[in-house]
Amino acid sequence: MEVSYLMCGVFIISVVSLIGFFKTKKEGFGKFTISSLLLIMIISISSLLYLGDKIDEKSIINLFFAIIGFAGGLFTSKGE
Repeated sequence: MEVSYLMCGVFIISVVSLIGFFKTKKEGFGKFTISSLLLIMIISISSLLYLGDKIDEKSIINLFFAIIGFAGGLFTSKGE
C-alpha cells in the first residue's frame, strides 16, 4: 500500500484542528460548539475520502458549498 504524503498532511491538519478545538472550547456543548465540531469532522473525513479516490470532484465541491452555506447560516443566525 502506497503512503500518500498529501493524505498524511490532511490527516495531521485534521488532528491538529480537533486538538485546537477541544483546547479552546468552553465548558459544555451548545449550538455553536456542536456545529463547529460537525463542520471540522465533515471537512476532515470528506477530504480524506477525496484523496483516497472514494468520492469524485463534483461531490466534494457540492459538499464544500453545503458546508459554506451551513457555516454562513450558523454565524449569521439571530440569537434566541
